[in-house]
Amino acid sequence: MGNLRFMTAGESHGPRLTAILEGIPAGLGLSEEAINKDLARRQQGYGRGGRMKIETDRVEILSGVRFGETLGGPVTLSVINKDWTNWTDRMAAFGNPAGEKVTAARPGHADYVGVQKYDREDIRDILERSSARETAMRVAVGGVCKALLSACGMEVVSHVVEIGGIKVNEDKINRDEIGKGSSELNCYDAEAEEKMKERIRGAKEAGDTLGGVFEVIVRGAPIGLGSHIQWDRRLDAALAGAMMSIQAIKGVEIGAGFEYAELPGSKAHDEMYYDENKKVYRRTNHAGGLEGGMTNGEEITIRAVMKPIPTLMTPLHSIDIESKEAVLACKERSDVCAVSAASVVGEAMAAFVIARAVVEKFGGDAMTDLLLAMNAYKARLAGE
Repeated sequence: MGNLRFMTAGESHGPRLTAILEGIPAGLGLSEEAINKDLARRQQGYGRGGRMKIETDRVEILSGVRFGETLGGPVTLSVINKDWTNWTDRMAAFGNPAGEKVTAARPGHADYVGVQKYDREDIRDILERSSARETAMRVAVGGVCKALLSACGMEVVSHVVEIGGIKVNEDKINRDEIGKGSSELNCYDAEAEEKMKERIRGAKEAGDTLGGVFEVIVRGAPIGLGSHIQWDRRLDAALAGAMMSIQAIKGVEIGAGFEYAELPGSKAHDEMYYDENKKVYRRTNHAGGLEGGMTNGEEITIRAVMKPIPTLMTPLHSIDIESKEAVLACKERSDVCAVSAASVVGEAMAAFVIARAVVEKFGGDAMTDLLLAMNAYKARLAGE
């Protein structure tokens, strides 16, 4: 769907991570600092591990941008891995292998399946690429896409709604403030956040990890992005797939999601009304901004659940792929909880999907043409 696409490359402890984003229209103003701000948000959060103390991610834009504006060609983004200096022998592209092989697979990780699929003898050949370190580049790509959406009058924000069974009180959250504040867990219920921190501290002491749920909100999307015409043009399907592509995400819901199972149709759907100016409005948003695979003009709301991280400091029972013996799983530097970081990645993936839908609908050669087309479309919808 659409002509906007990206690809990432690089290993967790390699020299750098890279992404190529193709299809961004010419004339889009970009700010390195805005992208770096999101990269920093991805690294922060209560419960993060030692790697975050080493890396201070900053984007390098290597192509597709001149004097702060996109040129229409592929945008190459890169982030240097500072920890590479400690891994040059073990992660060298050429030469002889150095360091001990990793042979104790972690349950819940790509380790065992990866070595089987790709016929490798060292789990490091798998874990380096399957690591969530790769999401730094998704956040950088998302930063470019957020700039495009901002130029079109849209924004993407997120917040954490549950960690380790501790849930926010929805009635205490001012949804208009989401995206404007800051907290260690990207949580907008201060009381719940303190309880979440306490739960994280307990998990750390036990050598355990915790998962949770975050919500991504897209504001300002016009009616009609996406389509009902074919299965692969449905925007809700694309958003759900994008969320599920994030490491450790195991479930996604849009709007009321699984709550629909408890509701009769009379309470499940968002009734429509005319105001005094004959503009349509709704009093509820159970659909999460999407009907028939298309945006309906309401806020898009997506929730995703992140499983607990598979690397435990009190390792789980596992197997050794070399000795064929029972062992405890290997330990890599890891987080106790990274739900707040995942929420930032969720923003990035949602921003990419929505930006792709915008480019598909309104054209993608130049921002001037895209905005003219969008404004003409909005004028038609408004009856002007």
